[in-house]
Amino acid sequence: MLSCLPYIGLKVAWMAGSRLGIPDDSALLDGGTALRVANGATVLMDSAVIVLALLLTRPWGKRVPGWLLVLPMWVASGLLLPIMTAFPVQMAVRLLGGGAGRPVGEGSSEPFLDPWVFGVVYGGFIVQGLALGTLFALYARERWGHLWQGRLRDLPESPTAPALRATAVAAALAALLPGVTHLLWVAGSTAGLDAGRAADRSSDFYVLEAVSLLFVVVTAVGVLLLAFRRTGRLSLRLPLVLAWVGSAEMACWGGWLSVAGLMGAGEAADRPTTVTTVTYAVQMLAGALVVTLGAYFFAERAAASALPPAENGATGACAPDSGSRVS
Repeated sequence: MLSCLPYIGLKVAWMAGSRLGIPDDSALLDGGTALRVANGATVLMDSAVIVLALLLTRPWGKRVPGWLLVLPMWVASGLLLPIMTAFPVQMAVRLLGGGAGRPVGEGSSEPFLDPWVFGVVYGGFIVQGLALGTLFALYARERWGHLWQGRLRDLPESPTAPALRATAVAAALAALLPGVTHLLWVAGSTAGLDAGRAADRSSDFYVLEAVSLLFVVVTAVGVLLLAFRRTGRLSLRLPLVLAWVGSAEMACWGGWLSVAGLMGAGEAADRPTTVTTVTYAVQMLAGALVVTLGAYFFAERAAASALPPAENGATGACAPDSGSRVS
């Protein structure tokens, strides 16, 4: 909860008219009402982290419907994981002389924020992600831990298996487009980039694109492992974790970048290209398909665990613990 205060404090100050951390020639000074609305929305989003922390630690949090907690946690994962992964790598690259701040293309953009702002805000985000993730892991293990016990090869066939496999293949195929696009950008191609972004590429850009590519691969691996289950003694937890983090990053971070690109599109050279827009749209679609598959998977597991042992055997559904209580 304390780690949320720097970000919320800065946003509230900016909405009140403060220029703390904003250079004189920053594009943020021309944001107007739209920027104030965006700042207000992000204050609410970070305030939701405080609510989640209370839900995960107070006794009344156990009585909240599962979807009302899991969905915001999935969104929080998707928005925080790229920062938690990329920002430390970006700092390490800078320390090693990787050239952040010296764009690859000709020229550079005007400063957006003072450098210290990124350290304070992203440092807070990393603490939020680590603390919130730990709280959720402990909470989920106590409330739903029986749903991911066992190994992949022990999952029996179910009536929905063909549909789940088809959804997994569709999600993996959809992930190809953003995967190839991020790979091209990591390799130095400017295909599909707007002129401003192409000119301002730095080490930070390449690290973020590499992280985005990593999450695309993680998503495809996780969902295909879960759907086809040809992995011997592999624990069920691994593909579930991969599918969770991958789908969250693809859907939520792709959506965030889409909104940020549209709101920040002032000059024609900085407007998102068709390729960028389609890439993020397909990325969101792939993430949504994966999380939908996961929802059906857990619903089936929960229903099976609630059945008496005889009915479990009759239906062929996988029952990790027939005596477990599902709430």
